[in-house]
Amino acid sequence: MAVNPSADQLVGILRDTVVALVRRDGPDLSARQLGVFLTCYLQDGAHTVRGLAAELNVSKPAITRALDRLGELDLARRKVDPMDRRSVLVQRTLKGTAFLRDLRGIMSEAASGTKKSGSHESARKVANG
Repeated sequence: MAVNPSADQLVGILRDTVVALVRRDGPDLSARQLGVFLTCYLQDGAHTVRGLAAELNVSKPAITRALDRLGELDLARRKVDPMDRRSVLVQRTLKGTAFLRDLRGIMSEAASGTKKSGSHESARKVANG
């Protein structure tokens, strides 16, 4: 039977994950950027600026700024919806998929409490391209 972690353990996992993300080489994401990224990669379906703004309860310009940064890092890209040219779709990228895989690994290490030297090397590679 699986044991659910306590709130304190979850906060510790979050802390260890965030610390690992900011310590690795390359840029780190703000909480908003990470929220947009995770929403796009963990929830199926088409994502639009309008839909992300509603889902995260933030303004469309805030989503646009987050997507600008994710686009600079090649973690997501925007494309005009061919069915409705007024709408902008958010697309996943190979680099974004790799970042998510690395993030899962970092979180797994944080959850298990293991600290392996060099274990975040692939996250550094993804961040630096």
